[in-house]
Amino acid sequence: MLIGVGLGPGSPELLTLKAVETLKKSHKVYVPGRLAAELVAPYAEAEILDFPMLTDYNVLNEVWTKNAELIAEESRHNLVSFGLIGDPNFFSTFTHLKRVMNKLYPDVETATIPGISSITSFASRADAEVDASFEVSDGSEKTYKIVLKATRPLEIIDSMKKEGYNKFTFVQRLFMDDEIIIKEIEKIPEKGNYFSIVFGQKK
Repeated sequence: MLIGVGLGPGSPELLTLKAVETLKKSHKVYVPGRLAAELVAPYAEAEILDFPMLTDYNVLNEVWTKNAELIAEESRHNLVSFGLIGDPNFFSTFTHLKRVMNKLYPDVETATIPGISSITSFASRADAEVDASFEVSDGSEKTYKIVLKATRPLEIIDSMKKEGYNKFTFVQRLFMDDEIIIKEIEKIPEKGNYFSIVFGQKK
């Protein structure tokens, strides 16, 4: 199994307990750079893999494919972690690696452990209090939308469809004992609660 482990914004004090536990249990730990290796060091020895900051997708695909091949063999029968700064699902090297892994090595199970992202880190350090809708962008086309407090998920989905979104996930009470995750639109309930989220994608 391959797990993307969020290491937080860079402070060793901001790793989650789950991240530390997973790093300690891992048969092997990979990281994309020196800072991540330093954060992992108290708990495991990490191997740095080369992930160059390029915009040439042909070159990047070669790198991702090469690294996926290296990781796949070890993660088939062992717990392997890929530790990275921030959160593994937001603007992350692991997102690209996981896509290649799922395509080329579908027999290898993948998962993620969330970390404190640059978004929430920024709000803390800049004393920015966000209590209404906001936009996060890296300059690329908007292809994702997250709606919090989705108490009427089907109405929200109908509205998002008009904006071009066509793939939806409904979640509720994440990481709690009664967690709900639904990816089939026909199974999404009419009502949610304060802890409900609708995630829309343009696919």
